[in-house]
Amino acid sequence: MPASCCSKPEEDASHLGGGYASPLEAYENGPTEKLLYVPAVLNRGFDGAEHPDYLATVDVDPNSPTFSQVIHRLQMPVIGDELHHMGWNACSSCHKKPGISTHAYLVLGAVLSGNVYFVDVKTDARAPRLHCTLEAGDIAVRAGLALPHTSHCAPDEIIMSFMGGPKEDGYPGAKNGFLAIDPKTLDIKGRWETEGNSSDFGYDFWYQPRHNVMVSTEWGEPTSFAGGFNPADVEAGKYGRNLYIWDWQKRVITQRLDLGAGAIPLEVRFLHDPDATEGYVGCALSSTMVRFFRKDDGTWDKEDAIVIPPLEVEGWALPHMPGLITDFVISLDDKYLYLALWLHGDVRQYDITDRSHPKLVGQVFVGGSLRKGKGVTVVGSNFDPPEPLVVKGVEIQGGAQMVQLSLDGKRLYVSTSLFSVWDQQFYPDLVAKGGQLLQIDVDAENGGLNINRDFLVDFGAEPWGPAVCHEMRLPGGDCTSDIWV
Repeated sequence: MPASCCSKPEEDASHLGGGYASPLEAYENGPTEKLLYVPAVLNRGFDGAEHPDYLATVDVDPNSPTFSQVIHRLQMPVIGDELHHMGWNACSSCHKKPGISTHAYLVLGAVLSGNVYFVDVKTDARAPRLHCTLEAGDIAVRAGLALPHTSHCAPDEIIMSFMGGPKEDGYPGAKNGFLAIDPKTLDIKGRWETEGNSSDFGYDFWYQPRHNVMVSTEWGEPTSFAGGFNPADVEAGKYGRNLYIWDWQKRVITQRLDLGAGAIPLEVRFLHDPDATEGYVGCALSSTMVRFFRKDDGTWDKEDAIVIPPLEVEGWALPHMPGLITDFVISLDDKYLYLALWLHGDVRQYDITDRSHPKLVGQVFVGGSLRKGKGVTVVGSNFDPPEPLVVKGVEIQGGAQMVQLSLDGKRLYVSTSLFSVWDQQFYPDLVAKGGQLLQIDVDAENGGLNINRDFLVDFGAEPWGPAVCHEMRLPGGDCTSDIWV
């Protein structure tokens, strides 16, 4: 295994950081993506994992002979990682900063092993290689953290959210917080937040230095979500309901916005325009997109912008099925918002020109629990269940989960896995047969979504057995990893 921490060669001081000067420059002048990176998670123990998870490199160039295929697989050094989310060593927040090589290393968090991997995609973008590792034990001793999730690159450091603390009695502790990593040495600097500042639970975050603010969200107690979903845990207060407002410079929590019992706020994004003082957070269980914004007095407030009601059903685990918003992405021109409903199975496109009143302009179903022939009936509604989605002869397993958008806003990539133990609970065939990666063609002028029937990556046909796939990254940056300052 590469070293637990390793010094990165100093960059040429004359070299200026890449990325883009503004989100509109990326939108208008960014290159068409030819590759995509996505973690592949192998069966963690339901039948016994025999191989490590790996980072899959996918060819997304329609002019390539290997279009829509996995062209490289970088296996991790241990079994049972549960690879999840990824960030960068440096992004457009370091544009034209001397001595910075942006988008050179992926920062890949393994939720269950607790390791953080730095993957070199600069040397050979088509064949990434493991550069070094921050090992879970080292992170636990030096920062008191476990269960890594989101990482973002700031101008002077890498920040990573953690959902738990060191293991206690065989389970991750309920502590959470943020790790600061030196972008030059890729070693631990310490905790990011000021001592004494902690949210109830940990998950995602986004920052905006122009307004001296960071926002963060919360999933739940590790002992709850790591064992699968139990509705009783929501009632017991073991899942999150708050959006936290941080003073970016002082690194302290200044406000807590209550989004309601059972909200479970997950992914959070500011608008891309760095002058904007607003953004959205996707509340999974309440299936609500909440808009947060700064008021004239400098405090922050929130409002429900999109509400997707649960459906009354028969033949399912509960009498009402929530849509379960698990991910969303905003186009770089801040015109459209795309969200994924993992249980209902659809991907939706909203025009957010009116920030408080988004307008639905596109919708397609990608798997989901409402498919015909799956035994679920919608009660008291004229809802017409979709046919199972079959692309290139493969039936899509699971539901729309993670989404990633091309820089020009014309191609939306969708994967189908949430978290392996939840996959097993809600979509056992997803674990048994493997997940899929799809591409949706987007009408970026008038709105509209269509499945690209020529694109499919079937992780059910991988060499080490069926795998499930999660968050996606595009070389050089994308709509959910780059932040402008």
